[in-house]
Amino acid sequence: MSDDRMSGNRLLCQVFKSPLKEEMYLYVDKREGVERVPEPLLARFGKPQPAMTLILSPEKRLGRARADEVMQAIRDKGFYLQMPPAKEEYLLDLYRTPTEARY
Repeated sequence: MSDDRMSGNRLLCQVFKSPLKEEMYLYVDKREGVERVPEPLLARFGKPQPAMTLILSPEKRLGRARADEVMQAIRDKGFYLQMPPAKEEYLLDLYRTPTEARY
């Protein structure tokens, strides 16, 4: 193909958020949608909710992923799954109920 989508320069990308897992996002080629995303993944992801559409290029800055890696995954597998960030252990301590009072 002669369009930019296949040449590696740019990719029109649709980003979906998961209704089941906070901060989980699925990046796909807007022209293909979720047709190449495996059914078991879609079942765990939930019904994809459109979050944004953007044009990806290797230089594009993304929050938690490298644009070139996202583009390559979409070309190879049809999607890129962005998982939620790992919670730091000390943050988890903030939500634990104290077992005994210490003064």
